[in-house]
Amino acid sequence: MCGFRRKFSTFTHARQREMSVVQPTVRGRQTQAAIDEAARTVIARKGILATTVADIATEAGRSTASFYNYYDSKEAMVAQWAMRFRTEAQERVSSLVADSRAQTDKQRARDIATAHWLTWRHQLAEMISVSQMAMINAEFADFWNQICSEPIDFLTTTIKRAQRDGYSPGNDPHLMATAIVSMMNQFAYNQLSQGNAATVDDDGCIDTLAGICYRAIYSKEVC
Repeated sequence: MCGFRRKFSTFTHARQREMSVVQPTVRGRQTQAAIDEAARTVIARKGILATTVADIATEAGRSTASFYNYYDSKEAMVAQWAMRFRTEAQERVSSLVADSRAQTDKQRARDIATAHWLTWRHQLAEMISVSQMAMINAEFADFWNQICSEPIDFLTTTIKRAQRDGYSPGNDPHLMATAIVSMMNQFAYNQLSQGNAATVDDDGCIDTLAGICYRAIYSKEVC
């Protein structure tokens, strides 16, 4: 029973700590910002599983004790990040839903690709961290599934609508949507991780993803 509580306490404990912490001083906020920035840099380069608290502290030019003034662990830090960034990801999907009916098929495919790419571009450390932690932690796995379920649900609806117009015949909409989102996740990770983000051509990557989405969803060929 004790193990079960530990397994599923990361997000709850992070939320409680964030709510109960005393408002930091200006210097305290600057230190936490430096730690967060350093952690994002190291995680984008090495991944969360290979990153240690000592790595983060060294990158920030702070002591490990400074890290623990703000977070109980690197997992707790990622949990706090994830709770904050999920709102932004949800807003991107909501914007897609609101605009989708007034768009051409090509524009809809491009907007799907753009929203997904920008989520990775702007929240790279969070996406890497949650996706990697999901491999070893059930609570992060649940959170990762929630993040992915929103674009998958939107794409499923898009594919069903396309099928009513004769496109994508014979495909299971949900399986197809899951495959597209999985592909986009892996593509974004490959392009942006390991210190590559600064040199990546965003427009070229979005064009590539948009083309794949468009041809997958709006083809009338039976595979």
